[in-house]
Amino acid sequence: MDTTEPDPDTAQAASIAAASAGTGAGGPILDVDVAIIGAGPAGLFGAYYAGFRALSVLVVDALPEAGGQVTAMYPEKMIFDVAGFPAIRGRDLVDQLVEQAAAFRPTYRLGVLADVLTFDDDRPVLKLSNGETWRCGSLIITAGLGKFTARPLPAADAFTGEGVVYFVPHLDAYAGRDVVIVGGGDSAFDWAQSLANIAKSVTMVHRRDRFRAHASTVAHVQTLSVEILVNAEVNRLHGDGFVTGVEVTVRGEEPRLLSADAVVAALGFTADLGPIAGWGLELDKRHVVVDSRMMTNRPRIFAAGDICEYPGKVRLIATGFGEAATAVNNAAIVINPEAHLFPGHSSDV
Repeated sequence: MDTTEPDPDTAQAASIAAASAGTGAGGPILDVDVAIIGAGPAGLFGAYYAGFRALSVLVVDALPEAGGQVTAMYPEKMIFDVAGFPAIRGRDLVDQLVEQAAAFRPTYRLGVLADVLTFDDDRPVLKLSNGETWRCGSLIITAGLGKFTARPLPAADAFTGEGVVYFVPHLDAYAGRDVVIVGGGDSAFDWAQSLANIAKSVTMVHRRDRFRAHASTVAHVQTLSVEILVNAEVNRLHGDGFVTGVEVTVRGEEPRLLSADAVVAALGFTADLGPIAGWGLELDKRHVVVDSRMMTNRPRIFAAGDICEYPGKVRLIATGFGEAATAVNNAAIVINPEAHLFPGHSSDV
């Protein structure tokens, strides 16, 4: 089986290596014990646990980097409800989860969509958007809220250059740069708060005079060296090959040109189940129904994390970790009926 070992030092290096490994198409059917759909915290912990159970692992995610919603929405925010960590930054949590799984050499396919599901006898066969086909001993869906799609910045439609992003995984990349952030929600203000002391300048552009972000975050950003333009629209982007400026109109004023060599369109994301909705799974609205084993209504298919639903479900990262472990251990005995459900204690290995 073709495998890619992430660099254990950083999630960034792991993601780059993983994405480059997922560019092939066609060819023979590949075999893997466990395919995990979704590289968020639950999926990454599931990758570790499957490796711990001596199972080969494929991790697929439509986003270009590991971390799921944490990477896409709040990589620099502190998380306070992960067991054993009084506080941990979102990015650091993802880094450590990637490093934890790296010992077992999971195969990553990032920036790739899990597309068509069929069965070979009772084994799931998964076709990916890059053309690869994987026959799986079991499949675990940890896709969170589903496939993330950034809400587009209309003014960027006519701009063919680079410099427009929809989330900021690496703050240091914006050191010394003029950054324009478009949006007024939590993500927009989180980026502004984080970049204020890193970027050369930060300007926020929001089409209303009210914000959707948490009031305390808004109040803090207002104390920083961040210019906030309200009742404002982005008309067009300037630049040849790379953005150099943003033309903005504030209501009742003449258009003005902001200096910018980076634009963060923090307009939010839409999420849906995508192809998963057509896989014949029992659904409760946008969630996959599971039993106490985290098993779905289809053979050899499990779900864990925010995407799954059962009576009393609580959507927390901490809950997802336990669900991922439960799914993997139950998948292990489906793959090999002679295996034990209880994996043993890691401290005994």
